[in-house]
Amino acid sequence: MSADSDRPLRILHVLRSPVGGLFRHVVDLAHAQAARGHKVGLLADSITGGARAEEALARLAPELALGIDRIPMDRAPSRRDLRGISLAARRARTVRADVVHGHGAKGGLFARLGGGTALKVYTPHGGSLNFSNWRPGGFLYLGCESLLRFRTDVSLFESEYAFNVFQQKVGKPRGVARVVHNGISAGEFEPVLPVPEASNLVFVGEMARRKGVDTLLQALAQLNRDGQTVTLTAVGSGPEEDELQGLARELGLGSQVRFLPPMNARQAFSLGRVLVVPSLAESLPYIVLEGVAASMPIVATNVGGIPEIFGAYADALVPAGDPQALASALRTDLGTLTARTLRVRARVRASFSTEAMCDGIMSAYRDGLAARTPA
Repeated sequence: MSADSDRPLRILHVLRSPVGGLFRHVVDLAHAQAARGHKVGLLADSITGGARAEEALARLAPELALGIDRIPMDRAPSRRDLRGISLAARRARTVRADVVHGHGAKGGLFARLGGGTALKVYTPHGGSLNFSNWRPGGFLYLGCESLLRFRTDVSLFESEYAFNVFQQKVGKPRGVARVVHNGISAGEFEPVLPVPEASNLVFVGEMARRKGVDTLLQALAQLNRDGQTVTLTAVGSGPEEDELQGLARELGLGSQVRFLPPMNARQAFSLGRVLVVPSLAESLPYIVLEGVAASMPIVATNVGGIPEIFGAYADALVPAGDPQALASALRTDLGTLTARTLRVRARVRASFSTEAMCDGIMSAYRDGLAARTPA
């Protein structure tokens, strides 16, 4: 297989759920690769995503010369995985893929075991890295990740944090290994202004405890006890949505918190005056990049790759899972938060672009192909 840097490549991206930051990353990357003349295709789960995923895929489809296919992919290991790997292998052969790029734990499994003779590329996007080696599930997932290193030609990480965690929990990647930060487009740097009825705060993301939604609700309850009433709009859905709504009621926040279904991030930003990202774990979250680009005043936790986005201003980040610390940060005046965001925004504009992301990933592909080409 030639590693000629001028040759257009045939690239098949494999992912499970067509929602969230992972999906956003794949869509942006596929769009950028197709714009550069590469032939790109997608293989994604057919179970999840709903109407929003269908709409996003329909918009992307005209750009993808290798098409879009969807097959059942269960989140947890299942007997259907064997058939899924077989279908992925058939798809890679049919499109004559030069590169099969798996995203997330399940996409990475299918891509690396079903990639055939193509260059096999893996981006964890958190996935198995969120597990602990000392728990039964984590022992299984991380053990599989360790074995799959020997089926991986190129390993890509969205943050230095993810790269370090991979090495600690899984081991040293085989072949080419690179950190390539997520990026956003120039058009996303238009400021978003709050609507007149905007709440004090807005959260955008999965309704789950690992996203720190319960910590945020407890921080609001603490502010209430301190005599400060703060309103929140929580946008998103997830497995713990009912539980979190129940917690809001238990904490006496029923009139202060409104829960809304998923929507476009910029539309959601307009529903609050300060964006809160209280996550317990992240890699390099798009919601922080998007919020900063939109000039949203932001309060975020010091987890994962978020300090890599904030750079010299990372000392303003909040310890995760600490309602008292989060409540204290939410007392920061709006002017201070806005000024900090504008400084971080200049950093994001300079260092976290979609073009730079695509450059880094294509360079890793080329180096991986070159390493497989006989001298």
